[in-house]
Amino acid sequence: MRPDVTMESCRRYVLLVVLVLFSFVRDISTSVTHYSIPEEMKEGSVVANLATDLGVDVKTLNQRKMRLDIIANKKYLDVNKETGELYIVEKIDREYICTTKSSASCYLKLEVILESPLRIFNIEVEILDINDNAPQFRRDAIQLDISESTPKGERFSLSNAVDPDVGSNSVKTYHLSESEHFNIEVQTGRDGSKFAELILKKTLDREQQAVHNLILTAVDGGTPARSGTVNIIVHVLDTNDNAPTFDKVIHNIKIMENSPIGSLVIHLNASDLDEGSNSDIIYSYSLYTSEKTQETFNLNPSTGEITVKGMLNYEDFRIYDMEVIATDHGATSLSGQCTIKILVEDMNDNHPEISIKSFQSPVNENIELDTVIAVVSVSDKDSGDNGVVDLRIPDNMPFKLRESSDNYYELVVSEPLDREKVPEYDVTFTVTDRGSPPLSDNETMTLELLDVNDNVPQFPQSFYTIRVMENNAPGALLSSLTAFDPDLHENQYLVYFILEKEIANTSMSMLFSINPENGNLYALKTFDYEIEKEFLFHIEARDSGSPPLSSNVTVHIVIVDQNDNVPVIVSPWRAHGSVVEEKIPRSTDKGSLVAKVIAFDTDSVHNSRITYQFLQVTDATLFSLDQYNGEIRTMRMFSYRDPRHQRLVVVAKDNGEPALSATVTIKLSTVETVVKAYSDMTEVPLEYDIFSDLNLYLVIGLGSVSFLLLITILVTIVLKCQKPKPSNAAPPCRNSVISERNSTIADSTLVSNDAYWYSLFLAETRKGKMVVRQPVPKGSRYIVSSIPRGTGLTDTSDSAASTLQVGN
Repeated sequence: MRPDVTMESCRRYVLLVVLVLFSFVRDISTSVTHYSIPEEMKEGSVVANLATDLGVDVKTLNQRKMRLDIIANKKYLDVNKETGELYIVEKIDREYICTTKSSASCYLKLEVILESPLRIFNIEVEILDINDNAPQFRRDAIQLDISESTPKGERFSLSNAVDPDVGSNSVKTYHLSESEHFNIEVQTGRDGSKFAELILKKTLDREQQAVHNLILTAVDGGTPARSGTVNIIVHVLDTNDNAPTFDKVIHNIKIMENSPIGSLVIHLNASDLDEGSNSDIIYSYSLYTSEKTQETFNLNPSTGEITVKGMLNYEDFRIYDMEVIATDHGATSLSGQCTIKILVEDMNDNHPEISIKSFQSPVNENIELDTVIAVVSVSDKDSGDNGVVDLRIPDNMPFKLRESSDNYYELVVSEPLDREKVPEYDVTFTVTDRGSPPLSDNETMTLELLDVNDNVPQFPQSFYTIRVMENNAPGALLSSLTAFDPDLHENQYLVYFILEKEIANTSMSMLFSINPENGNLYALKTFDYEIEKEFLFHIEARDSGSPPLSSNVTVHIVIVDQNDNVPVIVSPWRAHGSVVEEKIPRSTDKGSLVAKVIAFDTDSVHNSRITYQFLQVTDATLFSLDQYNGEIRTMRMFSYRDPRHQRLVVVAKDNGEPALSATVTIKLSTVETVVKAYSDMTEVPLEYDIFSDLNLYLVIGLGSVSFLLLITILVTIVLKCQKPKPSNAAPPCRNSVISERNSTIADSTLVSNDAYWYSLFLAETRKGKMVVRQPVPKGSRYIVSSIPRGTGLTDTSDSAASTLQVGN
């Protein structure tokens, strides 16, 4: 609030404007009561006493229900009904009520309403402005871009400040911070607003100061005055007013001849104080630089690097002079220049040269020794020791150099070549002069070797043993026999086949098959260990060269046995399912041989090992069984409590996995012996009758077994003869050996007869044959037949049997 408008000195005045409108509206006053108050008065401040000013009795205000309405505004004012005073309810902001500055006056319109009788009074309250707002700029900073070439006196418009106050409280003037290049001039607009113009009073230089920071202050006319500021940032725009300059005007440089192309000679550096495109520099040769120099040296227009472009030769050209110009990219380009002198220093600069006059490639790997492969010539443009050259090749090669004439050399074969070891040779010819330092050059030629069929196919092994389990499936893969040939192409392509060999009129190609391409060996039939135990043949691998080479490998097929044959009990013989009956005296001593069980198995040695054991025995304390030879002996003498009939069930079990077995049941009957006189006993031993009877039983049993076996052999021969393929085997031969034995001797002799037959059985079995004993009709002799062992019918019919005749 202004000092002259205080609550104490504020003069309240009432302008009663009595407008006599001769209104016919009853009880409505047409007069307007006017008040003026400053804005921002404190809450509760009294504006005027309405009751007094309106001529209304204060005591009747409550009775007449006096109320105050503010038209189109908040309720900033109210009437105290006790005193009749008009007071401030809420601070009044003139700029909020009157948002526009088009009118200098701002009013609040009120209506005071009284009842009984009804009266309405119009009141206007003028809100007077105070300086409560500072000038403000629309932006925090003003950005200006001014070229450094702008002449002084140039004007630039600035955005004006805004003050919501009116009258003298609004913006009055502007001030600019101190600057040697700028000042301002305040202008008044048509609406009375103030604005400033920035004036350039001194020319700008971007290279000295690129940015100018100014502060513009707007001040209003209130008391006390208020102000607002804004930053003015002046960017000085560059103009091309500076020429490029080199750091050194004259350069003297030495360089060795034969410097590699691209070698850096000098890096020129020119600078321009301008910026942007005005400072971008391009380097170029001047018109005073010769074409020879420009062809020999390359100038990078962007970086100023001078590099070797052509060959430097001291003998041809020794001094190069050049002038380089640096030009900027300004609209009106400016330039600077420098002079460069390049001195070429002499050195051993001419490399020896190699010329391949003749080179023969490819060649056969079996090329003869001392054959000329290549002819090479060498030269050097230098003189003296620098022109003397030496030619060499690597030491670890089967070649040598032979000088044929002046500076001509021949490359000849010095060692035998082998393509399979080294398929090609990279022969590097190196020539070196005798300068200081020496210079050299090289030339590499590739010598390819052509393959010759000089390698036979090779198997990884010379002998293959292949184990095949019997009962295999036909067509089963047995093994893969792959050979390797280090030759190439058709010399490397291998074909496999079986060398024909017949075994028992059977070709190997009928038993086995080999894939001619990969060497896979297959079985064409199912093998039986008891018939065929092994095969030995050869497989050949042959290449496709000319002439073809081949090698073979020995293949040993071993048929592995399976436990697929049940032991066969040959003694004591009995018909299928029948019981063997034997008689023994009750007076038999302890340890006497009662019976002997003999079984054989056609499987291999491991699977055919037979062990014997009792499966059932009437009295376990009376008999013992040897598990290896099958002998049944008495463990004690018979007593009167022992039953007359003994039943023994013996099982013969092989050693296979799982084990197979056969059983035989022996029924023993004990008989009483008749005691004769001593004289009779001296003529014929007591044991004679007993053992004669026992011997008779054994002969009958073995004869029956032999008879059945002969029938089986005859049937097999008949079936073999009925096959379509004739057999070329030799007719079976028989070798008979007659052995006379006295069958009337004592019991021990009979036991000895069994032992002899058993030992003969073992001997023949070890030879792979089967022994069968058969009695001779109407005689006391018997026949022992030896037949090659085999389960197949063909094997039995084709085998040769030997018969041993034994008589008394």
